[in-house]
Amino acid sequence: MKHTAPEFDYSGLSHIGPVREDNQDSIQLPDGHPFEERGWLVAVADGMGGYAHGQVASKLALEKMFDAVYGEKILSAESALKRGVEMANLGVFKLAQQMGVGRMGTTITAACVVGNQLYLAHVGDSRAYLIRDHRAICLTEDHTTVGELVRMKILPPDKVRTHAQRSILTRGFGLTMFVKPDITKHTLKPGDRLVLCSDGVWSVIEDHEFADVSKHSKRAHDLSQNLIDLALKRETDDNASAIAVHIHALTPSPAGNGNGRGAFAPIKDWLSRRSMLFLNQ
Repeated sequence: MKHTAPEFDYSGLSHIGPVREDNQDSIQLPDGHPFEERGWLVAVADGMGGYAHGQVASKLALEKMFDAVYGEKILSAESALKRGVEMANLGVFKLAQQMGVGRMGTTITAACVVGNQLYLAHVGDSRAYLIRDHRAICLTEDHTTVGELVRMKILPPDKVRTHAQRSILTRGFGLTMFVKPDITKHTLKPGDRLVLCSDGVWSVIEDHEFADVSKHSKRAHDLSQNLIDLALKRETDDNASAIAVHIHALTPSPAGNGNGRGAFAPIKDWLSRRSMLFLNQ
């Protein structure tokens, strides 16, 4: 899928990978949605639950999220994303009960751009990266057993990718009736690039390499394709999905979605706190 617009160039690709028998990843772009009013929403999901069930979970969760964000009149992007998370989680949970399967779920990492603000909703171990000034920063925390070890400073960040329990989730959509997402807000600048990807991509690509690949990728489609190609070249053991967004120009944030006081720090301060944890250079 590929699309070009006045402000953004964005593209998403998903590949089954060299090992899996089916692709349980799903991606979704804002094509056909009223993005001028609700913001530009992109999302990647990595399903779980055995053959077919993971694919059903990831696709359904994204459909429910997009329907909730674009289908109702909601005052703020943050509220829209929270509503989307609720509907996605409940949709997968109910379907698992109806199908009588013991475990069906998915990760979701979703990014919504409204004006010059980026809103992230995140559950699981897919990731969102900001690439600015030739530097890549991970904007999300992994909801995994290994991620918890990193946050407790028991495990150094550079050991995450090779840890035997890297993929054991502590939080996911559809596993329980309620799920707690990480909802964060960041200020964007023209020239920024965003990457959302499943763990089949970032598990074989170091954080700083996202900036290296971006530097040699002129268009968003080139960046998403180059990331998938690199993951396949390095023989990822999972499905590989990546969404790339190039931000060429930004408009002022609508009323109510600006830079007023709130629960989230400006991106400059936030990046300084997070860089030591997630940037491996």
